[in-house]
Amino acid sequence: MADILHSPSPVPPTNLLSWFDEAERDLPWRRRGVTAWHILISEIMLQQTPVSRVAPVWEQWIERWPVPSAMAASPVGEVVRAWGKLGYPRRAMRLHACSAVLAAEHGDVVPSDVDVLLTLPGIGDYTARAIACFAYGQSVPVVDTNVRRVVARAVHGRAEPGNPARADLVDVAGLLPADSRAPRFSAALMELGALVCVAKNPRCQLCPLTGCRWVAAGRPAHDGPARKVQKFAGTDRQVRGLLLDVLRGSDIPVERARLDLVWTTDTAQRDRALDSLLVDGLAEITDDGRFALAGEG
Repeated sequence: MADILHSPSPVPPTNLLSWFDEAERDLPWRRRGVTAWHILISEIMLQQTPVSRVAPVWEQWIERWPVPSAMAASPVGEVVRAWGKLGYPRRAMRLHACSAVLAAEHGDVVPSDVDVLLTLPGIGDYTARAIACFAYGQSVPVVDTNVRRVVARAVHGRAEPGNPARADLVDVAGLLPADSRAPRFSAALMELGALVCVAKNPRCQLCPLTGCRWVAAGRPAHDGPARKVQKFAGTDRQVRGLLLDVLRGSDIPVERARLDLVWTTDTAQRDRALDSLLVDGLAEITDDGRFALAGEG
């Protein structure tokens, strides 16, 4: 932390913000009139999902559910159906649960306090700070994967960040300008990691930072443990997705035989995936033994 406070910043705010003025993407959740609820939805959707897939779904959601109480009044199954192909559908369930708490306990308004936000279903360290920063203009460190990579390189001279740690929050807090520019600086830092300081083949020639310690060290290769790459094909996640596709595509509960057809390679895996959907509350069994999305049986 001392090298951040007592040496020239490797992430000069003026340089970064000038770059952001030119490079900022026109993302719908950054436009005027967007509420804290809309930003909350975008942040949940953007977890492990590309912007290009999120944007059109987000547009539909804020039109359909402009306030938390509107979503809370809908069956959870409808929310899961609207989630579509965004992946990790439990996020949709958590959003529905969050909407119910906001409607019942917070007057249909997303709180601005980080500690209060952390009490909401599905809201963790990153999302709470992102809402406080981007919806309410607070000077709080917002640390996602892109920011961690920028900090690892620019501040610590490493090719890749280490294991997630609260130290990242301290590092980023030390970089924030001590004035009203802090929220925009946070957005710019994230954008830099998304567009320039990318994981593979970083575009250092386009980077506005003049004090990157990784570049100064000759861009040394990552010398830590190899990052684990999550595969998708053939996993329980894929099978769960195929089963949910059948349930989302039907307006009425479906027979077990229809679900059995989606994955014949490994029937034990299919059964395990279906059981997990029931345990997670994403699906339910009707009284006559058919299957439906939660709340639609």
